Amino acid sequence: MTILFDPLVHPFPDQAQPDPQTYWLAIAGTGPADDGPVTGEMDAEVAIIGGGYAGLSCALSLARDHGIRAVVLEARSSAWGCSGRNGSFARISGGRVPLARLLETYGEASARAYFDEMKQALANLKILIAEGGIDCDVQPDGVYKVAAFRAHAEGLRREAHLYNATFDYPARFVPPEALPGVHGGAEAFGALHLPDGFSLNPLKLAHGIHVLAREQGARIHANSPVTAWQTINGRHWLKTPSGTVRARHVVVATNGYTSPKLHAQLAGRVLPVHSQIIVTPPLSEAQIAASLPSGNCMFDTRSLLFYYRRLPDNRILFGGRSAISGEDAQAPRHRRYLQDALTRKFPALAGTGVDYWWGGWVAVSRNSLPFCYALPGVDNAYAAGGYAGSGVSFSIHLGTKLALMASGKPFKTGASFLTREPRRYPFPPLLRFGQWMAYRWLHAKDARQARKP
Repeated sequence: MTILFDPLVHPFPDQAQPDPQTYWLAIAGTGPADDGPVTGEMDAEVAIIGGGYAGLSCALSLARDHGIRAVVLEARSSAWGCSGRNGSFARISGGRVPLARLLETYGEASARAYFDEMKQALANLKILIAEGGIDCDVQPDGVYKVAAFRAHAEGLRREAHLYNATFDYPARFVPPEALPGVHGGAEAFGALHLPDGFSLNPLKLAHGIHVLAREQGARIHANSPVTAWQTINGRHWLKTPSGTVRARHVVVATNGYTSPKLHAQLAGRVLPVHSQIIVTPPLSEAQIAASLPSGNCMFDTRSLLFYYRRLPDNRILFGGRSAISGEDAQAPRHRRYLQDALTRKFPALAGTGVDYWWGGWVAVSRNSLPFCYALPGVDNAYAAGGYAGSGVSFSIHLGTKLALMASGKPFKTGASFLTREPRRYPFPPLLRFGQWMAYRWLHAKDARQARKP
């Protein structure tokens, strides 16, 4: 069994490790041309570490909006990490903090400002896709947060009211009797409907941004992991296996793939969490009618939630959290865990096989919110991340804010927590054990909810 790259264990991905055999890769095909590995020494005004959504959008914005042709250093190929592996939902989202807790913790002004940032992120993504001519299989708008347990339905009613009353947003509660035609199965006790948000092919989206960035003059160097980072006389020296980039500004956009060894100032700021996805074979019309007759984005209300959608070719994509470490991620029980959850939710799919199974690392900060900040004590260095698996639109949004900062301009927002340095996780050697304990507790919590009358 192959041991997958684990950011808490390995400094960067092994070049010999095969690419994940994802559904997205199977239909997107070979990626666009890049500039190959870094060779020799080169100078750059801005070097961007990480070629996912944030890094690519930062490079595009620097060139298009600020006249700076950045150098992107990607350890493997563009979107090799979660930007090319995710569940494909672009919606009004960032981290994983419920609106009620956001209001309680940060106050109404900050919560509304953050909500506006997330709305703007989604709107800007639509503009980017349309104006950039990115063909990424965009599906119609519509997101459903589905009550997995009867006891959760009332909470979704309250959440719909909160969206309307506090954020002036037209969410609505959908009672269970109105769900047929949208969501079938055994775990649908009502839903919160959000009119904005859509699914797409995430790898095609990343490839499209990659092409636009290079057309504007950015250089994207694949197979160029940063193996050492030194700051000498105000310039950052970024060493790769076959060369060195000297940069005045550095942007870190590695998110869940950030090694603690990259820079001491970054160590412990995020917890890499493994998320896994299965994709079924194409379903019959009867199976579709009994499971997901709509093509909208779906996620449920479990503490360890599942996210899912029907794909354009009538397969179902189904994802969730299971594995803890890269060493364990390819154990067959994790695939079975998702299969069991899929058939428990949709009994009509019992016996359906799995054509694709893969995973990747999302990043969770201690407050479960994203961040975009200048590294204290490190001149002209900036980082963003912490999307907690909800960053398709928001990571691209923060990529443009990283470009703003790297061009010498401030990122101004009423959601001040976004620009703060994230707190470190305590006791780094115990992080995985703590995560295992948290998963046990969350599974037990979900089991208690399932037993409620």
